[in-house]
Amino acid sequence: MRHQRTVRHAVDNPPSPRHTVRHVVLHLLTPLVMCLGMGLSYLGAFHAPQDHMHGMKVAVVGTSARNQLLAQALKSKAGDALDVITVPHQAVARQQIMDRDLVGAYVPSAKHPELLVAEANSGTSVTAAEEVFTKVAAKQGAPLQVTDLSHMADGDRTNENLFFLLVALSIGAVQGAAVIAAAGAALSVWTRASLGIVAALAVSTIGAILAGPCFNIVDHDQWGIWGMSLMYTAGILTIGIGLHTFLKRLTLLVLMALFIMLNFTTSGGIFEPELQGGFFGALHAFWDGAGFVEGARSLLYFDSAKLGGRILSLALWLVAGLLLVVAAAVAERRTNPAPAPVPLAEADAEEEMGEAVAV
Repeated sequence: MRHQRTVRHAVDNPPSPRHTVRHVVLHLLTPLVMCLGMGLSYLGAFHAPQDHMHGMKVAVVGTSARNQLLAQALKSKAGDALDVITVPHQAVARQQIMDRDLVGAYVPSAKHPELLVAEANSGTSVTAAEEVFTKVAAKQGAPLQVTDLSHMADGDRTNENLFFLLVALSIGAVQGAAVIAAAGAALSVWTRASLGIVAALAVSTIGAILAGPCFNIVDHDQWGIWGMSLMYTAGILTIGIGLHTFLKRLTLLVLMALFIMLNFTTSGGIFEPELQGGFFGALHAFWDGAGFVEGARSLLYFDSAKLGGRILSLALWLVAGLLLVVAAAVAERRTNPAPAPVPLAEADAEEEMGEAVAV
């Protein structure tokens, strides 16, 4: 009866146009804030990489006085943009490039100057290095030969598809966390977290199938990529489920800020930190999107160089998510304590009374 009266009241007294407009405007604030955040993050991170270049590590091969002078001249002219060193011979340069310590190494020659790079490390950084050393070679009157030491999969010739895989995994995890948190609000936080792990398994498996058999972005170590995908998506899902207890409707906006706005811009999928401002470059060191992209690159193309640190960052994000779930469980238990157990004698009496009423 009470519900019927409420419905009848709503029908007889529809909200005024002013109230409806206010309701719509309030709901529009979320997409507007997201638009502002996406614009600030993407344009702030990507709008002028050439102006933000700093500390890009390159080398001049050879320790002669002439090569030392060349390295010093490059450093003096570039300032903070380049970090120029000399290495004794090509074998050392190749090793440091494949260890991901150098973006490129210039081999001076009167007729055939050469730049050693690894495109799989970062195509945009390699392009920036090519621009620098093309000018150096031109002053010597010789064309620059660029030698790529890495070998990428046939489906990832541009070295950007791991970033697009990150986008797919992130959207699946963020939206999954929002759906589970909202639609499963009546469930216990542990049940929601369990559903989150199931969703992470599903999203990471979809990602692995797309990256492997479908598009050949990953042509080996598929299980390793799947494992990193699972850690990455499980971290986002558990963080989202845990945060929902405290943030409610703001959860999706916060997840978008953390794992879309900041995540994509700091992942290194488009520009490495040496081509970004200090803020985004600093986040690259530990943000989870960078953990996945750089970890995948290390596993696939660089014989696992520097992989351990990236796996650690993914693990720490997952631990943070699990701790948030624990905190949410404690908070919900305090807010909605379990009903006190009914003594056995009272339970029997209530059962007998129920039977009597039934009869």
